[in-house]
Amino acid sequence: MDIEQVDPALRQVTQKLPVPDASKKLVRTAIRLATRVMPVRTTDGVTVSTVKTDARPVRVYRPDTWLDDGGLLWIHGGGLLFGDARQDEALCAATARELGITVVSANYRFAPEHPFPAAHDDVRAAWRWMQEHAAELGVAPARVVVGGESAGGGLAASLVQRLRDEDGVQPLGQWLFAPMIDDRTAADTSLDAIDHWVWNNRSNRLGWSGYLGGPPGGLDVSPYAAAARQPDLAGLPPAYLAVGDIELFLAEDRVYAERLEAAGVPTTLDVVPGAPHGFENWARDSEPATALLARARAWLAATLGARDEVG
Repeated sequence: MDIEQVDPALRQVTQKLPVPDASKKLVRTAIRLATRVMPVRTTDGVTVSTVKTDARPVRVYRPDTWLDDGGLLWIHGGGLLFGDARQDEALCAATARELGITVVSANYRFAPEHPFPAAHDDVRAAWRWMQEHAAELGVAPARVVVGGESAGGGLAASLVQRLRDEDGVQPLGQWLFAPMIDDRTAADTSLDAIDHWVWNNRSNRLGWSGYLGGPPGGLDVSPYAAAARQPDLAGLPPAYLAVGDIELFLAEDRVYAERLEAAGVPTTLDVVPGAPHGFENWARDSEPATALLARARAWLAATLGARDEVG
């Protein structure tokens, strides 16, 4: 993809961003280890801790100043192949501080070693842990939004579907950044030629194949594996979807947003011009990223009823 399609404010950092070959096991292992020990910046006004649960450890962000008893369950990205809650430290800590809420960031097992439903079950376990410990977290159980980025956004979208089907306590909303929700995109080899920045369709196919345990695009893929496969979207909580207009997931995310609206789900689709995949994280200090995060947190605050303005 031509760099001229990228927003000028993002071009330099986009070109410098390393894109490792995740098809190699040693590379995936190195990335997993690096994200687990990566240094993180402290955020004033937030207390951060890692808590061991019966499933996977979670990272908890508690604001020093409580403004609301709502909460956010966050799920990190990584193409279903790697990643760690620590990689989203800045986003989670700033959200906890600015909205005055508790944020719980989940970890989960990775493909291809652990195919579906491993990651899905892990984030379901994180939801249950947050519900069971709501009182000590300062959270009202029925006032939790589920959010995530990329693969984490896809896991978040599938999780809210499962929670709807289980008919228990429901999330208050779904806060999704470039969610990876449709394996059929990976099956479309014509998209390989575009070579999208950061996450292209060859990498996408690798992630989906590992997670599904076989080629993507089959007839029997569970909607809990790929949220776009869900035929009935009625009854899901309000949704916010942010996606760049030059990234691989634009089409699948737009279709999903349109289907949510058609099913009666209040939906905000925030399409960012010239934005590559995940820019709100790896280019978080850029003007496009700070503007997007301000809009996204305003939606989250309004959904939680925390206050009218944040930032």
